[in-house]
Amino acid sequence: MTSLTSSQTFPVTGAGLGLRRGELMESLEKGIPSSIDFMEVAPENWIPMGKTLRDRFKALSEQVPFVCHGLSLSIGSPAPLDEEFVYAVKDFIKAHDIRIYSEHLSYCSDTGHMYDLLPIPFTEEAVHYTANRIKRVQDILEQRIAMENVSFYAAPSDEMTEIEFVNAVLEEADCHLHIDINNIYVNSVNHQYDAEAFLKALPGERIAYAHIAGHYNEAEDLIVDTHGADVIQPVWDLLDTAYDHFGVFPTLVERDFNIPPLDVLVKEVEQVHDYQNKYQTTKREATGTHG
Repeated sequence: MTSLTSSQTFPVTGAGLGLRRGELMESLEKGIPSSIDFMEVAPENWIPMGKTLRDRFKALSEQVPFVCHGLSLSIGSPAPLDEEFVYAVKDFIKAHDIRIYSEHLSYCSDTGHMYDLLPIPFTEEAVHYTANRIKRVQDILEQRIAMENVSFYAAPSDEMTEIEFVNAVLEEADCHLHIDINNIYVNSVNHQYDAEAFLKALPGERIAYAHIAGHYNEAEDLIVDTHGADVIQPVWDLLDTAYDHFGVFPTLVERDFNIPPLDVLVKEVEQVHDYQNKYQTTKREATGTHG
């Protein structure tokens, strides 16, 4: 696998929305709004599919590009890598022309599977262990994957900082970065660090695409990353800072429960476009081009 170069390309463009079964999927089947440039699914929720669901999914995936954001790869787990699952993901990617597969820089299994994302210890040993597992996944898929900076609520080790750990894994695994703007904000409050400083220390050349989402304020100094509420202004401001610092990258609105009607979600997708257009317009003006 070749190394990343300075000429950055993205698997998708614009602003996206996560696909969820139920009323949201039914609404999208009536017509995908033009503001939605791409969609995202968790492969675990669609593998395997019966013929009826497969046909419904195919009808949507033929209209806009799709990306995958996994839930159970458990890349930092002490348990062996589930290669059978990785091969299933590979088949899913090929069958539906999935543009990229992203996952969480965390783990969720050992002798059994847990329904939570646990933090990997921030140690040099864990960097090497995790990076080797990412490389194995990339070898099976025959393509580079993207790893997401995750929200966490307790650090199992502090040999290095979160940003040092994330950057070390990305560099050693030579993988992409799936940047989650809300997770940066959540962690900055819960662990009392500068969100903008963390953001700007990430390797912008590795960004594949981003998530933006809402959260729940448990207490003044504790935020829970729920993906169950509207995006708040400080998170929008951090996305604005990211575009200003790195340039515009594809960004998806993530909503997992308390899902409002499609027209409400589309307004947040359109807000992403507003921030993107701000910097794309500035670039056109600076270069003297028009379009």
